Amino acid sequence: MGSEFIGYLILLAIVYVIVTIGKLEGRIKGLQHSLQQISKQVGVSTEAIDNEVRDLLEEGKDVAAVKRVRETLGLTLVEAKKYVDQFK
Repeated sequence: MGSEFIGYLILLAIVYVIVTIGKLEGRIKGLQHSLQQISKQVGVSTEAIDNEVRDLLEEGKDVAAVKRVRETLGLTLVEAKKYVDQFK
């Protein structure tokens, strides 16, 4: 009976993690959209950072690409990772 309870707790934890990841992905998409809209209004292009990210990825420097995106765009680690992943 105790192992069943632990199994249910693990299952509940997995479901919670999956739901949380889904919410974060939605938030990231929203933030990317907001970033694009703000960039258009201000007249700032993300083309320069996008090119730098592509170059770093071609060199196999994924971590450096995420770090550069975080520094430049002020994103969280998760947001920057998602931003970089769209170029892979």
